[in-house]
Amino acid sequence: MKILANDGIDSAAIEALQASGFEVITTNVAQEQLINYINTNKIDALLVRSATKVRKDLIDATKLKLIGRGGVGMDNIDVDYAKSKGIHVINTPAASSHSVAELVFAHLFGMVRFLYDSNRTMPLDGDTKFNALKKAYANGRELKGKTMGVFGIGRIGQETSKIALGVGMKVIAFDPFIEKVHIDVDFFDGQKIGFDIKTQTKESVLKEADFISFHVPAQKDYVISTTEFNMMKTGVGIVNASRGGVIDEVALVTALESGKVAYAAIDTFENEPTPALKLLMMPNISLTPHIGAATLEAQERIGLELAEIIAKLLK
Repeated sequence: MKILANDGIDSAAIEALQASGFEVITTNVAQEQLINYINTNKIDALLVRSATKVRKDLIDATKLKLIGRGGVGMDNIDVDYAKSKGIHVINTPAASSHSVAELVFAHLFGMVRFLYDSNRTMPLDGDTKFNALKKAYANGRELKGKTMGVFGIGRIGQETSKIALGVGMKVIAFDPFIEKVHIDVDFFDGQKIGFDIKTQTKESVLKEADFISFHVPAQKDYVISTTEFNMMKTGVGIVNASRGGVIDEVALVTALESGKVAYAAIDTFENEPTPALKLLMMPNISLTPHIGAATLEAQERIGLELAEIIAKLLK
C-alpha cells in the first residue's frame, strides 16, 4: 500500500511504516495537482498537517482508504463526509499538546519582558541608545502570582495549565463541555502534585484573568470580540495558539491600540497563510507562523502515533 505524506512526516515514522510493509512518499504535491497525483500513483492513504486541504471534491475523485492528520484540529478535512464514504479519518490529539503549551509560555515570558520588541530594536539601536532602551524595557512583569485564564481545558489546555501551575500562577478555566479536571504536575524525580480545577463562566474568567490562553476548536463565530475584550481587565495579555478565527482580529487591534490589551501573542491567524498586515505591524504583539506543534519531539510522537494507527487499520 502507498502512503503520501504531503505535508511531511518524521523519519522515525517513515521507518516504522516501511517496516510494516507500506511505501511512503514524501513528495509535496500542490493542492491543485493532488487529485491527479493520488490517482496516477494509486495512493491508498493521505497524511496531512494544516497546509493540505482534503475536501469533498478530492474525496469523491479518489479512492483513498485513509486520511490522517498529524496534529489535533481537523478543520482542513471534511471529516464527516469522508467517514460517510467509508474512509478512515485519524489524527493525533495528544502528541503535540505539550509543544503547544510550551510555545504559549515562550510567548508569555517574552511578552512580559518585552522580548518581542527588544529583539527587533537592539540590533538596530543597541549600540547607540542602550540606556534609553534599558529604561524603555524596565517595566517588565512577573508571571508568578498572576491569574491565568484558560479557554478550553482539554488536552492542550491542561498541558498549559500544568506549566502555569509550575510557574506559580493561579489557574482558572472556562469550558462549556467540561465541569472539572484533575491535573497532575509531574517533576523530574517522579514526584507530582495534583490540582483540581473547576471550570467557571466565560464572563468570570474574562474579568478575573491577568492572562488568557485560548485552546478551542475553530467555530462559526468569534469566541472573543469587542464585547469580550470590554469584559477583560485593562492591561490583560492574551495568547491564541489554537485556531485562526477564534479571536476577532479587527477588535484585537482596537484593544491593543487602546491599551485594554497590553500585549498579545498570535500563532494562528484568520487568513493563513496571508495574515492581515495591520495585525502583523502592531508594536505590542508577539508573532509566530502557526508553529505550535513544530518541535522535533512532537513531530516524532505524531509520526509514530500515526504509523501505529495506520498499521492497525490497513494491515
